[in-house]
Amino acid sequence: MTDRQPVIVSCGEPAGIGPEVAAKAWAWLRARLPFVWLGDPAHLPAGTAYKHITHPSEAADVAAEALPVLLHGFPAPATPGQPAPANAAEVIAVIARAVALVQAGEAAALCTAPIHKGALHAGAGFAFPGHTEYLAHLAGGVPVAMMLASEALAPPLRVVPATIHIALREVPKAYTPALLRQTVALTDAALRRDFGIALPRIAVAGLNPHAGEAGAMGDEETRWIAPLVAALRAEGFTLSGPHPADTLFHPAARARYDAVICAYHDQALIPIKTLDFAGGVNLTLGLPFVRTSPDHGTAFDIAGQGIADASSMIAALEMAARLGAARRGAARG
Repeated sequence: MTDRQPVIVSCGEPAGIGPEVAAKAWAWLRARLPFVWLGDPAHLPAGTAYKHITHPSEAADVAAEALPVLLHGFPAPATPGQPAPANAAEVIAVIARAVALVQAGEAAALCTAPIHKGALHAGAGFAFPGHTEYLAHLAGGVPVAMMLASEALAPPLRVVPATIHIALREVPKAYTPALLRQTVALTDAALRRDFGIALPRIAVAGLNPHAGEAGAMGDEETRWIAPLVAALRAEGFTLSGPHPADTLFHPAARARYDAVICAYHDQALIPIKTLDFAGGVNLTLGLPFVRTSPDHGTAFDIAGQGIADASSMIAALEMAARLGAARRGAARG
């Protein structure tokens, strides 16, 4: 990698707010954080200053005056709030192309604009529950975890759901000792490598209300979560829990850990989206490259109105650039 390698942004669902927040992020960041938008410029908001480039390394030369765009043609226009089935396959292709550029060392990191899984499934038979799982597939089937992070909060909040895009009724079956062990290892490694935390402190939330209350509200905590936490501590991880989830997210509690592993999607995402909806960042742990994303969806209800908040996209780009630089520095060693 060279210092001219920018973050690359995959366009996401053209009918959502992705193109708008990308354009707003460029207007805010410009040459301070050059990035490349990979997509069809016809989908950008009217009046967006953009310039075609042929290679990501050109971004630094044009970012002060225009949004650098790597062209990826789409067959249909973008109608705000109405995803076009004809565009679904190209939304997927853009992600794959962006990953290939990062893996080839031509971009420093990947920042993905939101996709709409239902639209991709209906239009192109998309077989993955979400971005995280598809990126793991593109990286060769590596084990991954999803982290949502807000560095703007004091203390910061980083949450990692062990199970992600599954029905709540499936969680007790999917949440296993092997999965928790894997999630702890991925979280610990990411905190060390990407966030520069030498001795990461990880908290584990209970599955049940009040962490099962000694078996009165479920026995997973006493039966296997607490014994596994103890075993992992003995192996060298700085780990605590299982903790009642309803007392884990206020400032005094956050000061006692660097990340918290939650049992399921909403247990992790509700607190961070409540505390910092505009500034949270989604990143994928375990990939051989840095990937971040804004912590929001396609927002079809406000697409095309010019009112979308780009704060999360800006935070995602800043984190992608910072983590990409950390990995680049480590590789140079």
